[in-house]
Amino acid sequence: MTDNEFHIVVLIKPVPDMEKVRFDVEKGVVDRSSAPLEINPFDLNALEAAVQIKEKLGGEVTAVSMAPPAAESVLRDAIARGADRAVLLTDRRFAGADTLATSYALASAIRKLGRFNLIICGEKTVDGDTGQVGPEVAEMLGIPHIAYVTEIREVTKEKLLVVSELGAPYLMELKLPGLITVTKDVNKPRLPTLKDKLKARKAKVEVWSADDLADVADVSRFGFSGSPTQVVKVLVPPMKKRRSQIFKGEDAVDKLIEALEMEGLLR
Repeated sequence: MTDNEFHIVVLIKPVPDMEKVRFDVEKGVVDRSSAPLEINPFDLNALEAAVQIKEKLGGEVTAVSMAPPAAESVLRDAIARGADRAVLLTDRRFAGADTLATSYALASAIRKLGRFNLIICGEKTVDGDTGQVGPEVAEMLGIPHIAYVTEIREVTKEKLLVVSELGAPYLMELKLPGLITVTKDVNKPRLPTLKDKLKARKAKVEVWSADDLADVADVSRFGFSGSPTQVVKVLVPPMKKRRSQIFKGEDAVDKLIEALEMEGLLR
């Protein structure tokens, strides 16, 4: 990539297939080994947005992820879907990271990549649902950011014009370099072709350890040691069976109101 090429970084999180994953109720944790890893669904929209911009402006798309070594297959999927380069941050010292430590590691990796014009993230992940990592990365890099982007109306090498859904749709301008997080409404991700999949199988996924980031980061801020918060336990709500009641007679309305009040549904 030359200095004048447009460079887009897409942050991707490998997540377990939530329809197949199991929860260890006794330990209160998600058994991530119980289901295959896949690209977080919202990150597919981020990657598609990046590829569409690359098709318009040219340049390069780099996918960056922090995950265990098994996630290399997920990054190959990102390459099959249009990423030109993939970087996997994997090291035991990254383990146990909360959103702050995760954002710090990802921001450090972006610094190591060098020049960039735009960072695109999914609005949230299906296994965490915090929506914090994208904005935190932007703050750590000192760049402007817009969250919950539902439409990219205009894109140049200097700025983006986007619609952000913050309770109501707002038309906003982002000067580059900057970061956006996108919702599932922003586009429909394309499916990779067989040719793309075969090409991705031969592609190189760069693997970086904590030591590889030591020249741009404080490694003590990675993983558990850099996390001021921890998930103590994951609770799986019990399934409740549906029940029904039939009210008849002249006082049926009064009985219905009384039943709703007992359930706390009327105030």
